[in-house]
Amino acid sequence: MINYNGNLIDKLDSNLLNRGFLYGDSVFETLKIINNRILFWEDHYLRLMSSLRIIRIEIPISFTPEFFENQIIQTFNKLSNDFSGRVRLSLFREGAGLYIPESMSPSFIIHCSIDENILFSTKKIDYKVDLYKDYYINDNILSNLKTNNKIINVLAGIYAKENDLNNCILLNYKKNIVEFLNGNLFLIKEDLIKTPPLSSGCLKGIMRKKIISYVKFFPQLSIIEDNISPFELLSADEIWITNSIHGIVPVSNYRKKTLSNKTAKIFIDFLNNKISKI
Repeated sequence: MINYNGNLIDKLDSNLLNRGFLYGDSVFETLKIINNRILFWEDHYLRLMSSLRIIRIEIPISFTPEFFENQIIQTFNKLSNDFSGRVRLSLFREGAGLYIPESMSPSFIIHCSIDENILFSTKKIDYKVDLYKDYYINDNILSNLKTNNKIINVLAGIYAKENDLNNCILLNYKKNIVEFLNGNLFLIKEDLIKTPPLSSGCLKGIMRKKIISYVKFFPQLSIIEDNISPFELLSADEIWITNSIHGIVPVSNYRKKTLSNKTAKIFIDFLNNKISKI
């Protein structure tokens, strides 16, 4: 029996007690859809399968890229025959059990929402960020996964709201920069782009992967994956937030420092050209 906000529900008729909800025993992908096309689907699918292996959820033979692509398309077609927006594909370990699960099989949930902003934006906006130092990210492989265990991100989001910030930068226990609430971090100083390595505990982001691979098309730029201290942010020319939905969001202000978006605009135009050909 379940009491949900004062309403009694028969446990057998409810899926409220799934392991994703109870234990965060779940991974997910957030996908950008443009005119019924899933951006970077192969990268998302491979990351999802890798995450399932790491958290020891069995992968049914039916869970092919084509299977999930068809399920995603069937879902967003209920909203529009020419869908653009975002989709979240969540997989959780099904069955009963407490900390020791009784099953290793997965179940999945797909939900979607329409977004009319098809291309990544180049418009300059005020975007203010600061450090979040109340809690820290673990620098291990589990932090690289996109799981339901995001309480630090939520608390940092509340901190941002209370302090009139648009976002916060998360740190690990070594006090190195890890990422933003909702994306990876890139720092630009002159012609060098720098981003925290996966060993920092940052998300193994799809847009992060794409930007690292695309730098080769800009011979004037170079890129390294290396630890970033908070002090380096003060001397940066640009700071970016990157994720699959928004592409690149340039930060306008870190504390009292005003930042440029010159290189970000060049990269955003490049990304928009790329996705228009997918």
